[in-house]
Amino acid sequence: MLQHPSIDQLRELGLNGMCQSLQELADNPDAKSLDHLEWLGILLEHELTARRQKRFELRARAAKLRHPASIEDVDFRAPRALSRKLFLALSNCDWIREHRHCIFTGPAGIGKSWLACALGFKACRENFSVLYQRLPRLFTALALARADGRYPKLMRQLARVRLLIIDDWGPEQLLPDQQRDLLEIVEDRYDRGSLIITSQLPVNRWHELIGNPTLADAILDRIIHNAYRLELTGESMRKQRGVREPVWPSPRAE
Repeated sequence: MLQHPSIDQLRELGLNGMCQSLQELADNPDAKSLDHLEWLGILLEHELTARRQKRFELRARAAKLRHPASIEDVDFRAPRALSRKLFLALSNCDWIREHRHCIFTGPAGIGKSWLACALGFKACRENFSVLYQRLPRLFTALALARADGRYPKLMRQLARVRLLIIDDWGPEQLLPDQQRDLLEIVEDRYDRGSLIITSQLPVNRWHELIGNPTLADAILDRIIHNAYRLELTGESMRKQRGVREPVWPSPRAE
């Protein structure tokens, strides 16, 4: 193992990827044939990889995704009308760069939340900030924040996230405060961020779900006309023995 002042200097500078790479190169007899620029290139590549991995892990933890899902583990054979072509196109995250949205609708147990988390996890890999929220709990958090003065801060935190996943929209009609909260969330993201929304109710029922016709028009106009829609059908996958996306044991980066 290499023992050299450069190792301590790299650690002091926080260049841990370069430090590990330098030790590995020094212990590798084949590395002696490399010139200085090749050594430097390898060291820099290791440092960049280490930093990307660290950023990814931080984003994945901050996202608080409900399921440890991955694009690679999506089961396209399950009978639920999931378009493989569209879903894989969404996995490149261009729609997030374009500030568009994604809507999953379908019956309970069909895998809407899992698929939404898979796209969220891929967005973390692509260096986007992501946050998962179940809509009932989000409304509860906003109500508490309104009561203790944290409401503006919480709304700013939601607005800063590039991809906000809103899970379990419906089936109860929204209360007046919830209608206004949802409008503020959607308005803050207009041309600045993206949404993934999952719901058991089809999109044509959302207007009555919101309740207030004026607010419903304003909210839906900012969502559905700029969204990719995946309408899933079929029986609950929880009832189908052996037909489910696997649980991935731990986060990883590409």
